[in-house]
Amino acid sequence: MNDKRILSPGKNPGGAVELNSHRSGSHNELLSLGTKDVCAVPPTMSIIGSVEGMIRKGFRRLPVTDPGTQQLKGLVTAGDIIDFMGGGQKYNLVRGRHHGNLIAAVNEPVRRIMSTNIMTLSPSDGLGDAVECILQSGYGGLPIVDKEMVLCGIFTERDALNVLSTFRSGLPVEEVMTVSPFVTSPDATISEVTREMVKRKFRRLPVVSEDVLFGIVTAMDVMRYLGNGDAFADMETGNADDVMNLPIREIISGELYTTTPDTNIGETARMMISRGVGAFPVIEDSRLVGIITEFDMVRALRREM
Repeated sequence: MNDKRILSPGKNPGGAVELNSHRSGSHNELLSLGTKDVCAVPPTMSIIGSVEGMIRKGFRRLPVTDPGTQQLKGLVTAGDIIDFMGGGQKYNLVRGRHHGNLIAAVNEPVRRIMSTNIMTLSPSDGLGDAVECILQSGYGGLPIVDKEMVLCGIFTERDALNVLSTFRSGLPVEEVMTVSPFVTSPDATISEVTREMVKRKFRRLPVVSEDVLFGIVTAMDVMRYLGNGDAFADMETGNADDVMNLPIREIISGELYTTTPDTNIGETARMMISRGVGAFPVIEDSRLVGIITEFDMVRALRREM
């Protein structure tokens, strides 16, 4: 089996990870399951430009590549963006370098916030390799690169979901869901929500008011607020506090889809794909009892393989 490589800034890939192999025998199995036509951005692309591209394409992550060689330099994710907007250490770019001026900070190059310590996949890896790497890394998608670190494609949780949707599984949602999920309230500020997301490594939080499910807020909701220009529409100053103190009820978008504990995970995978969502709150007797995410479904896929 090929080594899994960790991308580090200014270094050659290294750090082998031993994984169980699951192969179909095809040299390009992973490329046939993943996405070959990948949208990538150069390291000099502005942060706001990268966010706009992610929103336009509906992606939660973008590979960052050298424009000449197409070699992978990093990955910018929805998690990096909410970290930058106040959720974690990357907010130091706003607070320190730009003294809290978000308008100035979003025009910095994306290389300043991209993730570089990321695991990569090879075109010859099997589905089992990719599933194990996603579960091990916690990333919702991993770049596929050749021996020269040239970007060939990307394999995501959604790609794994497409595989799972073809299975006739006997597993119900309750066996793979996250029980008693952490929740937030409609009046929580964007700042509070992004901090919780970064701290707990969540991409979404159910929103509950007086024991009633109000909705679900996602990292993409926060990105849309920034990338669509809504964050700057009524700003009197460029200060990040003007943006981050807005209640999250103002940015939750879309219909609320739910599922039940006894729903089959194959059916759940198909529903996620058809509705274009990455998670369902799980409801029983009108109460929120759990949440099932694409990551949970990838864990389920490993059990089915």
